[in-house]
Amino acid sequence: MKFLSFLLIVWVFFSCSEKSKLIEQVDIETIFTDSLSIRAIAPLDENRVWFAANKGMIGLLDGETPKLATVKYEDSLLHFRAIATTKEDVFVLSIANPAVLYKIGFNGKEATHIEEVYVETGEKVFYDAMAFWDDKEGIAMGDPTENCLSIIVTRDGGNTWTKIDCSQLPKTEEGEAAFAASNTNIALYDTHVWIASGGKRARVFHSGDRGLTWEVFNTPILQGKPMTGIYSIRFYDEKVGVIFGGNWEQKSFNEGNKAITYDGGKTWKLLANGEGPGYRSSVDFVPNSNGKGLVAVGSPGISYSADAGKTWKELSQEGLYSIEFVNDSIAFGSGQNRIVKLRFY
Repeated sequence: MKFLSFLLIVWVFFSCSEKSKLIEQVDIETIFTDSLSIRAIAPLDENRVWFAANKGMIGLLDGETPKLATVKYEDSLLHFRAIATTKEDVFVLSIANPAVLYKIGFNGKEATHIEEVYVETGEKVFYDAMAFWDDKEGIAMGDPTENCLSIIVTRDGGNTWTKIDCSQLPKTEEGEAAFAASNTNIALYDTHVWIASGGKRARVFHSGDRGLTWEVFNTPILQGKPMTGIYSIRFYDEKVGVIFGGNWEQKSFNEGNKAITYDGGKTWKLLANGEGPGYRSSVDFVPNSNGKGLVAVGSPGISYSADAGKTWKELSQEGLYSIEFVNDSIAFGSGQNRIVKLRFY
């Protein structure tokens, strides 16, 4: 009898511990404002976040006084929409021609130096997102300049970057590209990377070996027009992932704009089709939610699902471009002219 009671207590304990917290509301605190379009953010912890924006602006928000820097390439102010961090460095990558990738040394409190580590020129050059697996290996992606996505990788902590040849990548179709909307076209987990496309096609490109070999999967996401497709991709683990997007020109249209996978991206199933939010530019899993909690943001507002996207509720009509969780209660968001801190209850 005592043994059975012990088992019951253990079962109750683990059942309770596996339940993720339900979000009822969000408080939004503006922590930075400027005349900037801010798409890319990279939180360090609950109180510090890096950002990259247009007008060549890069910044670290750490307390009341932001640390800001303006970067020029020759005589031009670059427009940054991709950012990533390692333990000792921050990386920012500009859109359009030329694409310039900077490595910024960081001592934990402030930037110590900045250097160009990759430059690419060409009429079609346009990079969209960047991420690091660890302190040594990272990846960035952009629109096709030939018949494949532009993908560059580093294996030495960001000191050098190499563009993967199209012969090693799946071919793209005419009009298939990506959106520099939130720096979330790339999702990483363990040795895996997934990259989302949009436009004429909305597909997911996958590598299970950190970019050495590739495959591509179809999705049911709305596609076929220049502003349709996948805008954001996230994975909770190596099997469970979500894609979100829609039609930027019809933001309220909520069919074919969100889908989930349970097999690592091979197959996708539409979520709440014709229900819930329409276009969103960034989605993220709530940490420690067993892959059930999702928050999606875009210019129309902030939406939340507690059941892996089956049902949704609107938390706010505040427009944001991107969201990055720090823990299951705090996230940072970026938008037009501002960065916010989100507290979920």
